[in-house]
Amino acid sequence: MSEAARRGDGPTLILASASPRRLDLLRQIGIVPDAVDPAAIDESPRPRELPLQHAMRLAGEKAAAVAPRHPGALILAADTVVACGRRILPKAEDAETARRCLMLLSGRRHRVHGGLALLRPDGGLARRRAETIVTFRRLLPEEIEDYLASGEWQGKAGGYAIQGLAARFVRFLAGSYSNVVGLPLYETVTLLAGQGYAPARRIAGPR
Repeated sequence: MSEAARRGDGPTLILASASPRRLDLLRQIGIVPDAVDPAAIDESPRPRELPLQHAMRLAGEKAAAVAPRHPGALILAADTVVACGRRILPKAEDAETARRCLMLLSGRRHRVHGGLALLRPDGGLARRRAETIVTFRRLLPEEIEDYLASGEWQGKAGGYAIQGLAARFVRFLAGSYSNVVGLPLYETVTLLAGQGYAPARRIAGPR
């Protein structure tokens, strides 16, 4: 039985993401998509594209890419961008890229931009944004090398995963922690609620 059927109302919910972190975050707050269908799109920044614009554009394009495969469903997509000023940091696919990112972030403040898009069955698109400020303490060269050896950086925007060993690098954080992990939960809940989506599970209060 699908999640929509268990709720007894509304369209199905499709998560257009290959990230297990996003799925885990949704489950954490009682939202279980009916299906996960990653979008295969070109995520390269456009010339002079600002970090927030990049995150919002990619979220919308991911939703649009997946929607034809799921007529009548709500399509939830997200993108996370780590930026130093206007500079968009890449997803680290090799150790040298991750090393360059960590050296750049060492002792500096950076921003994590989260873009959310929810494509409705009627083709309408609702969006939300999130921004988190993160400051790393100054990292010693051996700390960077130890972190690279952990492998946690692989495929991560900016070359780090805050929910892992890199948490020890964070001196200051302002804004949504879950946004840095990969999905701003407050903004996601409000986005879904605005389209009438009700989670199957209810969070019980103190007794």
